[in-house]
Amino acid sequence: MTTTRRDTYTPESLLTVAVRIFNERGYDGTSMEHLSKAAGISKSSIYHHVSGKEELLRRAVSRALDGLFGILAEEHARVGTAVQRLEHVTRRTVEVLIAELPYVTLLLRVRGNTDTERWAMERRREFDQQVADLLKEAVADGDLRSDVELRLATRLLFGMINSIAEWYRPDARGASSGQQVADAVVQMAFAGLRSGD
Repeated sequence: MTTTRRDTYTPESLLTVAVRIFNERGYDGTSMEHLSKAAGISKSSIYHHVSGKEELLRRAVSRALDGLFGILAEEHARVGTAVQRLEHVTRRTVEVLIAELPYVTLLLRVRGNTDTERWAMERRREFDQQVADLLKEAVADGDLRSDVELRLATRLLFGMINSIAEWYRPDARGASSGQQVADAVVQMAFAGLRSGD
C-alpha cells in the first residue's frame, strides 16, 4: 500500500520553522529555498499559506510586539505609582521575552532593510518610549535616583533585558526558570535605581 505525502503544515507550524531559520541565517540570508528545505515542503506549498517570506517576518514580529504591547494594557501597568508600574512592566517584559523567545529574538535583530522591518523597529521604539516615560515619571516622583542620567538608565535597563535573548536557553541543563530571571532583573535593576530617600 502506497501512502501519499500530504502537506501537514499549518500557517502556525510554518511560522515556527521560518522564525528558527531567520534567527539562524538572518532574514536577509534566508531564501524561500532555505525555508522549503527546513520545512520539508515545496515552495509552492509555502505560497499556499503565505505570500512570501516578508509576510512570515511580519507575522513573527507582530507576535512579539503584540506580547509586549499587551503588557502595557495590563492593570498593574496602568494602576499604581510610576515605580510600581515600571517594575511590573519590566518583570512582564522579561517574562514575555522568555515565553516568546524566538519571536522576540527576531524582533531584536531586525535592521530596517524592508518595510516590515522598519515598521517593527518603529513599533519597538514606541514601546521603549512608553517604558522610558514611566522611568521619567518615577524619577519625578522621587522614587528613582535622579543622579543617573535618564537616557543612560533607560539604555541600561533595556540592555539588560534584551541581552537575555542572546544567552537564555530554557532547555539548557541547570537553566533558571523564566520567573527566576524576571525576579533577578527586577531586583538588580531597581536596587540600583531606587532613590535612597
